[in-house]
Amino acid sequence: MHRNSSLTPQRGLSLIECCATLAIASILVGTAAPSFDGLLKSRRLDGAAAELAVDLHYVRSEAVSRNEGVRVGFQNTVGGSCTVIHTGAAVDCPCDSSGVAQCVNGATALKTVFHPASSGVTVQANVASMRFDQTNGTVTPAATVRVTTADGRAVHHVVNIMGRVRSCSPGGSAKGYRAC
Repeated sequence: MHRNSSLTPQRGLSLIECCATLAIASILVGTAAPSFDGLLKSRRLDGAAAELAVDLHYVRSEAVSRNEGVRVGFQNTVGGSCTVIHTGAAVDCPCDSSGVAQCVNGATALKTVFHPASSGVTVQANVASMRFDQTNGTVTPAATVRVTTADGRAVHHVVNIMGRVRSCSPGGSAKGYRAC
């Protein structure tokens, strides 16, 4: 008996099978992209809010350990929002439009955080600057600092006169924070 080599099964995918696979993959990616975008915005908000809370605790402890007043200033520029932790007077360390602190009068920038407008995260406060006292870690003035995203989610850090930070989310818009 003679075997016919043309009857052996072929390996690989046909063009129709490849097209069907690509169509299914495109549909899955198309439906996952919007939820991935929401997750990315949520992570940016969480990261910025957590970093700000840590920075507010850092400013308080830094004032006590340096035995001098330390400030945290908030500024919105054309390019985004800027937070500067610094020594000196309230106006001694402004940010330029790219988020770099420009200190004068012997002031020192200890940390600068810049959120470019393209990131979708904005940091704003109801005061331009807060000074943490070296004796007891108290703050003047007390303030509310808001971290917001373009889609309306927000986290508020309320800093009381004792320098303690309480965090909440207006209407519970950010998961993991109590509503305020």
